Amino acid sequence: MNRQTKRMLQRQGQLGADGQPMARSRPPASGGPTRRPPDADRASLGRRIVQFLREVRVELSKVLWPKRPEVVNYSTVVLTTLVILALLIFGLNFLFARGVQFLFKS
Repeated sequence: MNRQTKRMLQRQGQLGADGQPMARSRPPASGGPTRRPPDADRASLGRRIVQFLREVRVELSKVLWPKRPEVVNYSTVVLTTLVILALLIFGLNFLFARGVQFLFKS
């Protein structure tokens, strides 16, 4: 087990500080889902949504967006490949149809 996995398991409460497995707590006897008590210091839904949108904006600013010439180049390659493959499939379909008609001609 590597260090990163150990740290993750310690954060989740599955490993102790010494690296030994922690005893698992038993689920409640009722068998139903348990609800978390509301936290007094938890932000409201509106604030959490605003924080989420700010974080999304920050992450999108880190994205390396392609320049216009790159987009045009990639689009040209995709469209050319699409046309070539469509013509190839059409040609093979036409040849096989003619071949079947020739074989079953009475």
